[in-house]
Amino acid sequence: MSGSAADRRIRSLRPPKPKVDPYKAHGSVIDEERRPGATIERALTVFLAGAECPFTCSFCDLWQWTIDGATPNGALVRQLEDVLGTLGEPSPDRLKLYNASNFFDRRAVPIADHAAIAALAAPFTGITVESHARGIGPDVVDFARRLNGRLEVAIGLETVHADAMAHLNKRLDFDRFDRAADDLAAHDIDLRVFVLLGTPYVRAEESVEWTMRSVEYALARGAAVVSIIPVRGGNGELERLASLGHFTSPTLTELESALDQCLFLGPGVVTADCWDAERLAACDTCRPARLQRLRRLNVSGRSEPRVACAECAS
Repeated sequence: MSGSAADRRIRSLRPPKPKVDPYKAHGSVIDEERRPGATIERALTVFLAGAECPFTCSFCDLWQWTIDGATPNGALVRQLEDVLGTLGEPSPDRLKLYNASNFFDRRAVPIADHAAIAALAAPFTGITVESHARGIGPDVVDFARRLNGRLEVAIGLETVHADAMAHLNKRLDFDRFDRAADDLAAHDIDLRVFVLLGTPYVRAEESVEWTMRSVEYALARGAAVVSIIPVRGGNGELERLASLGHFTSPTLTELESALDQCLFLGPGVVTADCWDAERLAACDTCRPARLQRLRRLNVSGRSEPRVACAECAS
């Protein structure tokens, strides 16, 4: 991956990548997940090991979970077989296949493996995969037709702040996102959207507002689920941007505020991504209670009072 000057700079600032076994999934987790219509699903998320995404976004930390080079044929099938072989009863409703890249990039997920992956996914009523908007095309439709369950594709919109989007090195514009959303809808495929909190080049005092605008944009284009993801530092580029005053790490309070303001924007479901949320700046005394509240809101969709803490007077 030679890429642009921005690509090379971003990669040069990364810490060393851990060695990743292409035949072993990073892990899996089963969670309760709220869906449109106030239904609750049990969702199995499998974190697959495969090729790195060809897009070098300035905020990305997923590259560290990828291998060098293309994903070998059959590797993802073996990973999925191993995880599914350990499942007990009852079986989850949804299977989420997150490969830290783009499912419809043939370098990351060999097209020859689609049939076997679809067969392994047969027991699930919903299947979620992730892709850049540029990956939405005939391969998506073909994969959806192979499935017994309903396909959902998760796409990173990230932000509708035009200046910030231009600096993310994502190779995405709003027309491209809109076309991807329309293409999925035309083929009766569900759309899940990721938006950022703490987007570089968005002023810290405006961060929550722009997250809410981004959620509204995604919902207006038919998103079934929108997940608010706080930007996580540690990739080198974000630390460079912070030193220049272009990035401020989001706080746990800001994540709470974003979810509280977006919870009822529907008809799609809006949730806060709590992965590694314990790393967000927060009061040590009330952090556990705040995280527990966010997880409850994600599942219930019902508002509840904010945590009161004498230690931080919040």
